[in-house]
Amino acid sequence: MATAKEIRDHIVSIKKTHKITKAMYLISSAKMSRAKADLDRTRPYFNALQAEIKRIFRTVEDADSPYIYPDVLPTHPNGVFACLVITADKGLAGSYNLNVIREAEALLAEHPATRLFVVGDYGRRYFMQRSIPIETDFRYSAKNPTMEKAREICNLLLSEFNAGAVSKIIVIYTDVKNGLEIETRNVRLIPFHKDYFRTHENEKTVTVPFEFMPSVSAVLESIMQSYISGYIYSALVDSFCSEQQARMTAMDGANRNAEKLLGELSAQYNRVRQSAITMSITEVSAGAKAQKQNSGGKREKQ
Repeated sequence: MATAKEIRDHIVSIKKTHKITKAMYLISSAKMSRAKADLDRTRPYFNALQAEIKRIFRTVEDADSPYIYPDVLPTHPNGVFACLVITADKGLAGSYNLNVIREAEALLAEHPATRLFVVGDYGRRYFMQRSIPIETDFRYSAKNPTMEKAREICNLLLSEFNAGAVSKIIVIYTDVKNGLEIETRNVRLIPFHKDYFRTHENEKTVTVPFEFMPSVSAVLESIMQSYISGYIYSALVDSFCSEQQARMTAMDGANRNAEKLLGELSAQYNRVRQSAITMSITEVSAGAKAQKQNSGGKREKQ
């Protein structure tokens, strides 16, 4: 059985860990609120871009773009895929990182020629330790997602796509579903299908034909680049929020386990301490009784 000192040291150690996990919970909560606020400020702009793309396809039936599947193409083309995998820079976030990596490994198993572009130090270390090639890693983007970094990632991926080095760009990231549940998503970023932009509920009817300068394709290419940058930025922020949500859940579980363990150790410490006190009292009482008996025997002999 552990001594009172050992139990007391264990309690002190758990209390220190509890302070750390509680602080990490509060920090993650603040970071998630700030990231969501940043995304909410930029989302209307990209929603407007998507609405304008829809209006172009509703107005110009033969609009064409290298980022759009041709109408005559019945299936998705195969070839080399570029996959943007968004992980965190560190762990302590439950299964957040592993869910993304498992999705990436499933894609690699299905399409071995897939080229990985990794966000986050956790994903970089994981693939390097297993000798899985990485084209580019963006270590700086996971903990501080910004629009500038999203544009940089977008430009690199689009340069590969425009050069014909890859036929499809896929993004694997994590989204906060319904504000609470996190969900790993595997999304084809480009090429799009025109049907993706053809839903037009609650949109104004186009009555005057558009004029495009210099051409419809040039306008679409410019808008698409901005839209893709916005999608990548949204994926970065959603992943960051999901990471903080997962870390909050993990730290909340650690806090509850620490409180439960502290209660059990406190009860055990009290029992051991009470047992030690009782033993001390018994020893003192037995010693006093023995001394009294010895004193009584000496008096009788005299």
